Amino acid sequence: MKELFKRIICILCCCGMYINMQSQQLVNSDQWAATDALGRKVIDYSEALAKRENKYVAIFYWTWHQGSDDTNYPVKNITEIVRQYPEAMADYNHPAWGDKKPGFFYWEQPLMGYYRTTDPWVLRKHAELLADAGIDAVFFDCTNGSFTWKDSYEILMKTWESAMKDGVKVPKIAFMLPFGAVPNSLVSLRKLYEDIYKTGRYKNLWFNWKGKPCIMAYPDNLTNDPIDQEIAQFFTFRPGQPDYVNGPTRNDQWGWLEVYPQHGYVKTTGGYEEVTVGVAQNTNPESKGHCSAFNLPNAYGRNYTETKGFDPRIDGYLYGWNFQEQWDYALGLDPELIFVTGWNEYIAGMWLEKDGWTGKPFSFVDQYNWNCSRDIEPNKGWGDKGDVYYLQLVNNVRRFKGVSKPDVVSPQKSICIGKEGEWDDVRPYFASYRGNTLHRDHPGRNDTYYVNKTGRNDIIGAKVARDNKNIYFYVETDQPLTSIKDPNWMLLFIDVDRNKQTGWYGYDLVINRISPENGLVTIEKNIKGKWMWTNIGNGKFVVSGNRLEIEVEKSILGLTDQLDFEFKWSDNLQDEGNIMDFYINGDVAPGGRFNYVYTAK
Repeated sequence: MKELFKRIICILCCCGMYINMQSQQLVNSDQWAATDALGRKVIDYSEALAKRENKYVAIFYWTWHQGSDDTNYPVKNITEIVRQYPEAMADYNHPAWGDKKPGFFYWEQPLMGYYRTTDPWVLRKHAELLADAGIDAVFFDCTNGSFTWKDSYEILMKTWESAMKDGVKVPKIAFMLPFGAVPNSLVSLRKLYEDIYKTGRYKNLWFNWKGKPCIMAYPDNLTNDPIDQEIAQFFTFRPGQPDYVNGPTRNDQWGWLEVYPQHGYVKTTGGYEEVTVGVAQNTNPESKGHCSAFNLPNAYGRNYTETKGFDPRIDGYLYGWNFQEQWDYALGLDPELIFVTGWNEYIAGMWLEKDGWTGKPFSFVDQYNWNCSRDIEPNKGWGDKGDVYYLQLVNNVRRFKGVSKPDVVSPQKSICIGKEGEWDDVRPYFASYRGNTLHRDHPGRNDTYYVNKTGRNDIIGAKVARDNKNIYFYVETDQPLTSIKDPNWMLLFIDVDRNKQTGWYGYDLVINRISPENGLVTIEKNIKGKWMWTNIGNGKFVVSGNRLEIEVEKSILGLTDQLDFEFKWSDNLQDEGNIMDFYINGDVAPGGRFNYVYTAK
């Protein structure tokens, strides 16, 4: 009996592993559509290369948003301060800067708030955003002193391992240590080896390169001590080149940020291993491309290019000329790996000339303002354009790595909604991640604290079917659906014509915005692109446990037999009319500004 029980448990465990493996294979973000607030469409299969093997994209990631803060002290935002007190940029002692405690400033507020990188809610969202962008690895910034930011990487690894089990193809992790064989680098290298690598912790999250875990560090000052010799043999070392101009000074270096045109790093028979791509560079002509302060005149900000000069538009920082010039050059070199700087640095110290910096009367070195900053993570200050760099990243990753062929759409079929087994042979299955409706309750930086309990129905997948008369929609959640009377319950947005100039951010129709009743859902058409909708008819619906099925006549939706539309499911939207809410509240499938595409012609 005991043996039978063991076998049953084993089978159940294997089934659970199989489900998770299937879920991870099914979520395929490079088939999703997206158009940013500037009208730029993310490349799809019809325009991109076929999916390419052995092409990787890594991104610089900051885990240093942690520690014990003075909760009586407000977060300081450079952009907000300068907007209110422009004269403060000429006065180190201006009251707007405060007493300089704790010594760093944000160039802007991240979309998820002034978070700490010990917040699981944020870390889970980062995992999905980076996975959806096709990022293969993150390199944690440990280039200062011997700080490794253990509190953050512990929670990140735990959170990302859980996300992986939920079907998220999380980026693998690696560390970048100081730019030289200095004592601090050796201290960090030994600490990380003893704490993570020697013990094999979270081995499934390690970024391996050329058969070994990758680390951007200098092995030069490792000693003959047995542990040091273990370290020497354990890693693939790729020491970081700090300068933006000089290029590699040794055969094993990788870069992290350069001015255009970038160098190729580590020659191979086919070209290069690595090339950098930066959003902007904290230098200017007077500095001749070498590191300087970002608040100096003519800094190489987001609006700068070597080939075209500065974008003349007032909002030129939004269009990513600098970023795109670097991407285009890197794509021409076609390395094995492109290293992008960066994701979420956000903060900068205020440095004086006595500290070695040349800004007058002070320097913001690595981050400064909307133009002179290099974070891709969506931010709050740009409103509905806060994700333009994220989608530009997505577009270029697809150009580099290619796009997989769309799944085959099954033939026409009439669905009897509510009947068991009706959807079993309908393809494709539009998968979404499990486990991402966790609630938030965590301190942010300084005087901020964040609570978000909007996660409700965990959407895990959807299907679409059609016959000559009707279109059918199916969506399922991880657990039984909540009451249909809940506000903003299981909304279905449809972009009928795939034209972002029509509808609310392209969504011409919404189903279920008004609570369904008597077996009918309300179908509404958008009015003039605003968050305004008018009733155009009804469809039938059935809820059964964790499944919602909807049947609508094609004629009501304005659809014909030639189907090519985008759609998105959303549950518990909070800020109606704000498309950036899709990144923050409730659950959406697919994430953020992405849409599923259904084409049957």
